Amino acid sequence: MEENRRNSDRNSFKKRSRKKRKKKVLKNVLLSICLIISIAAGYFAARAQVMFNQSLNHVKRNYDSALATVDLSGIHVDSDNDIVNLLFIGNDHRKEWNGFVEEGLPDVMMIGTLDKKHKSLKLTSLLRDMKIYSSSSGKYRKLNECFNDGGIKGIYKAIAENFNIKLDGYVMVGFDAFTQAINTIGGVEVELTQTEVDYLSKTNFIRKKKYRKGLKVGKQKLNGYQALGYCRIRKGYDVIGKPVVTANGLTDDYGRTWRQRTVISAVFAKMKKQPLSKWLEVGNKVLSNIETDLDNDKIMSLMKDTVFLGTADVKQLQIPMEGYFTTSSDGAYLLSTNSSETDWSTNADILKNFIFKYNGKDEFKYGK
Repeated sequence: MEENRRNSDRNSFKKRSRKKRKKKVLKNVLLSICLIISIAAGYFAARAQVMFNQSLNHVKRNYDSALATVDLSGIHVDSDNDIVNLLFIGNDHRKEWNGFVEEGLPDVMMIGTLDKKHKSLKLTSLLRDMKIYSSSSGKYRKLNECFNDGGIKGIYKAIAENFNIKLDGYVMVGFDAFTQAINTIGGVEVELTQTEVDYLSKTNFIRKKKYRKGLKVGKQKLNGYQALGYCRIRKGYDVIGKPVVTANGLTDDYGRTWRQRTVISAVFAKMKKQPLSKWLEVGNKVLSNIETDLDNDKIMSLMKDTVFLGTADVKQLQIPMEGYFTTSSDGAYLLSTNSSETDWSTNADILKNFIFKYNGKDEFKYGK
C-alpha cells in the first residue's frame, strides 16, 4: 500500500514537472515571437521614418521667411502650447509648357489648427479681398496684397496686427502640388450643383479640356484638375445667367472658400486611411512644389499628433464671418459689427474664440 502511494506521488510529481516545462517552453516561445515581432516592427518603423524623411528633404525650406523671425514688438498675440496654428498659402505657380508662371499674389490663405486641448482639427479661410491695416505699408489694403510687404512675413504681420493670433509656421502649396496630390490618391468626392456643372463645363477653370466633359449634378469623384477648377470658382454665372452656388447655397468668395475647405477636408479624410506606401508616393510627387519654414522633425511630430488625435472631422470657419462685414466700392470686405459700423475687433474676437475656445463638438456660433 505504501509502495503504491509513493509511486502515485512520483507520477504526480512527474506530471506536474512536465506541465511546468511545457508552460516554460510555451512562455519562452511566446516571448521569442513577441521579441521578433517587436524587432521587425521597430525596424520597419525606423525604415519608414528614414524613407519619409528622405521624401521631406524634397520640400523647399525658406528660413529667411520663417514666421519666427517676424518682428512683432508692440503687437499682442494670443497662443496656447496645446494648440498649433499654421498659415497655409495657395499660390499660382503652375508648370506650363514654357516653365513655371511667375508667382503672383496668394489665391488661398487659411489657418490650419491642430487643437490638442479639445482634440479637434480646425480650418479657417481668410478672404483674400478682406481689407485690413498693414503697418508695413502704412495703409489699408487687401490681405493678399500684404504679400507685397515682404512675402509670407508681410501677410503674417498683418494677421498678427489685425487678429492678434500667433502662427507657428507656414506651408505654401503650388497649384501643381494640389493637382498631383489629389490624382495620386485617386480623386476626391464632392457634390456639384447644376450651376457649378454648367460653369465648369463652359469655362477654362479646368485647365485640360477633356476633363470638362462628363460632369454631373450630385456627388461624384473629381480628379486633381477638376478639383482645382472647382476650388477656383469665385464670381461667375451659369449659361442662363444664374450665379454659381455651392451645394449649401453660397456664392462669390464665401462659396469659393467653402469649396476649398471642403476639398481639403476630403483629401485629409482620405489620406488618413492610406497606407504608408501611399503617403510616400504622394510625398515624392508633390513635396518639391511645397515651401515651408518647418523642419523635418517638426513635420513628423505634427503628423503623429494629428493621427493620434483620432478624428478626420475638420471644423470650418471663414473670416470675415457672415453678417460681420460690409462691402466697399472696389469689392473689398470691410470688417464690421453690422451694416454701418466698421469694427476690427469683432472678427478678431470671433477668430480667437474659434481657435482657442471652441471645443469642436457642437456647431460654432459666435458668443459661445
